[in-house]
Amino acid sequence: MNALQVTQSLMFLLLATVMEVSGDALVRKAIFDQTGPVRIGFLVAGALLLLGYGSSLNLAPVAFERVVGLYIATLFVVWQAISFLAFRAVPTMPIFLGGTLVVVGGLIITFWQTAGS
Repeated sequence: MNALQVTQSLMFLLLATVMEVSGDALVRKAIFDQTGPVRIGFLVAGALLLLGYGSSLNLAPVAFERVVGLYIATLFVVWQAISFLAFRAVPTMPIFLGGTLVVVGGLIITFWQTAGS
């Protein structure tokens, strides 16, 4: 991967993860915290964000089998940030340590080049 591909991939993946996690958070808030028209609005907004996530993820200029590694790493980081902002949830030590493994694993999947690949 050249620098432009890495930058483009990170931008698409960051956009995808923000949309996915935000969409999931809106759906969760709609189900548990809202009623009536506000619930419906949150569900529709969540659905649109989730559609945007799927589209953005698939526009990243990386082979599908490799993009998932970087996506999972990015997803973990964004998920923790949105979880803190939306629900005031602070990551525990097991989440931090496990997340570190997730991020390292995602980077290995995406960037480790073998002969012939």
